[in-house]
Amino acid sequence: MKDTVFIVDDEEFIHQLYKDILEFNGFTVVGDAYDGAQAVERFREMAKRPSIIIMDHRMPKKDGVETTMEMKRIDPSVKVIFASADSTVREKALSVGADFFLIKPFKIQELIAAIRSLSG
Repeated sequence: MKDTVFIVDDEEFIHQLYKDILEFNGFTVVGDAYDGAQAVERFREMAKRPSIIIMDHRMPKKDGVETTMEMKRIDPSVKVIFASADSTVREKALSVGADFFLIKPFKIQELIAAIRSLSG
């Protein structure tokens, strides 16, 4: 089964960058959101949930930690790759259910490797 990815980040160019890179590497982007509240709402409404979420931390309305907690409550099996420039939130993100933590900026190969390690 091909992995499906949901992108949560408040930066438009990050969405396009991730989408281009992911699709080039054979993944399917099934949705995106620009803030935590929108992400939770869209995730809740999805008939078929993505296998992996790429989660930013600093966003309007809800930060990545709060958003990850809410999404994990909706579907505990979803895998979350937390991507943040703020390394101080690493332990908190992992403690609320993030499966992987990447420090921005990171190499594209790191993101692809993280997704592949969570595939399953």
